[in-house]
Amino acid sequence: MCGIVGAVAQHNIVPVLLEGLRRLEYRGYDSCGVAVHTGTGLQRVRSTQRVAELAAQAAQDGVQGLTGIAHTRWATHGAPLTHNAHPHFSGPDQGAPRIALVHNGIIENHDALRTELQAAGYVFQSQTDTEVIAHLVDHLYDGDLYAAVQQAVRRLEGAYAIAVFCAQEPHRVVGARQGSPLVVGRGADGNYLASDALALAGTTDQIMYLEDGDVVDLQLARVWVADAQGRPVERPVHTVQVHTGEAELGPYRHFMQKEIFEQPRAVGDTLQDIDAIMPELFGDGAHAAFQAIDRVLILACGTSYYAGLTARYWIESVAGIPVNVEIASEYRYRTSVPDPRTLVVTISQSGETADTLAALKHARSLGMDQTLTICNVATSAMVRECKLAFITRAGVEIGVASTKAFTTQLTALYLLTLALAQTRGRLDAAAEEQAIKSLRHLPAAVSAVLALEPQIIAWAERFASKENALFLGRGMHYPIALEGALKLKEISYIHAEAYPAGELKHGPLALVTDAMPVITIAPHDELLEKLKSNMQEVRARGGELYVFADADSQIASAEGMHVIRMPEHYGKLSPILHTVPLQLLAYHTACARGTDVDKPRNLAKSVTVE
Repeated sequence: MCGIVGAVAQHNIVPVLLEGLRRLEYRGYDSCGVAVHTGTGLQRVRSTQRVAELAAQAAQDGVQGLTGIAHTRWATHGAPLTHNAHPHFSGPDQGAPRIALVHNGIIENHDALRTELQAAGYVFQSQTDTEVIAHLVDHLYDGDLYAAVQQAVRRLEGAYAIAVFCAQEPHRVVGARQGSPLVVGRGADGNYLASDALALAGTTDQIMYLEDGDVVDLQLARVWVADAQGRPVERPVHTVQVHTGEAELGPYRHFMQKEIFEQPRAVGDTLQDIDAIMPELFGDGAHAAFQAIDRVLILACGTSYYAGLTARYWIESVAGIPVNVEIASEYRYRTSVPDPRTLVVTISQSGETADTLAALKHARSLGMDQTLTICNVATSAMVRECKLAFITRAGVEIGVASTKAFTTQLTALYLLTLALAQTRGRLDAAAEEQAIKSLRHLPAAVSAVLALEPQIIAWAERFASKENALFLGRGMHYPIALEGALKLKEISYIHAEAYPAGELKHGPLALVTDAMPVITIAPHDELLEKLKSNMQEVRARGGELYVFADADSQIASAEGMHVIRMPEHYGKLSPILHTVPLQLLAYHTACARGTDVDKPRNLAKSVTVE
């Protein structure tokens, strides 16, 4: 989602700002911009094109400066047009602006503030909530930018991370955060702000994580932080090694394809050095925490929510613990019945998902303080907020549609299932040995599924002309059907829905015609015969079935029945294997339709607004 980069340095910082934006492109955006202090005033360039076009425009206009801010925007308030792009300016004289500001998040009281500022004489040039903040800071400015920002943020309701500088103070950038991530980079020749440490890779590895309510003053010689009460605070500086080599596309056509094929490595890395099942895999104190709980609450959004749904089947059947899975954005706004003996598990690729963070805080406010996160970023807010954590090792995921992050989340959740079962005395030595054996073979099993790509490409050519699709699964493969439908709609823009196969006769069967492909996940498990009956319901209505079947499922290709055989049935871990062909089907269908696979329209990678 939106990205921020800011800098105060002893050299021209435009290359640093633009490189930071390039590193954040994977999050998704629809406009971008950069503003600097030239030494005599403010200069700005904005674009609704890619960062490369912004850089060319900045070079053409000769944009240079020692102080500046830059931004990639994912539209919320106002269409993706140049006048809505950040940075926004404000000042008594629009011809010579005084304030430049960028913002991530949503200001909920922007309408009231806009009315107040218009009455004070401010003329708005955009439809954004962000411009309200710029004018508010200018309205409160009395020679001290830091004091003006401190006063301004007290008036804001909602989530924000902001970076702002002023024409009258050429070597100063002020930042603030509430509910949206913001980090400080300490360098030998300057100090930096960013919404993600990745933006500063190659510039500095000395990172300070700001807390909610913090306001930070960046100058050449110092960094000053005050908390929400205005008290000076010291935030620790961490050495953060951000590896960017994985951002190279290599021989692949898109990052999504690359990341699909990285899954054997990602799963293997996530399982690295695990030769025994133990609660301590999830952090110090996990054993006591697991003993102290009677149930599990999983909070997540999107793909991570489907991982949680899969985990519910595992945890309840293997560990014997009741599980509730909640969409994070819904959970915090309904009246629920809290239980202090609950393990609250959050799942997030980035660890910065705003809805999930808010749901976690809500759960804690209800007295549920046993918290654990499954996350791909060790330095994220989610990891810092939870008592326990398991860090997946998917590596950097550039494609907006999650692939290797999802399968590594499932891998981690299966480990959690086993650890909970062991704590409950439901995992004996023989079962543990077999589980570890299956997990060690998992990367090879995923590689075998990837070898099915040529067959899946043939299916994708047929799917390219479709506008609707139906996905079916049963039991623990129903969430995988949901994930398959999500992938197809995300990147190919084909309308796709998923249902438990037994629900066909309760409504979705009305949609089935020969124009509606029905993708079915058919593992050789205890529900296979039931699933075959559901498939016959589709065939009887002239539906076209596309079945991913285990080798021993005895489902044969026939007219109206297209079958790709999976290499092997993999028991409880079967959902991980059946995920992979659905990813490939979505990917190649999108390629056949000519969509922007890595940056699908209207979507963002890290959703840091509510």
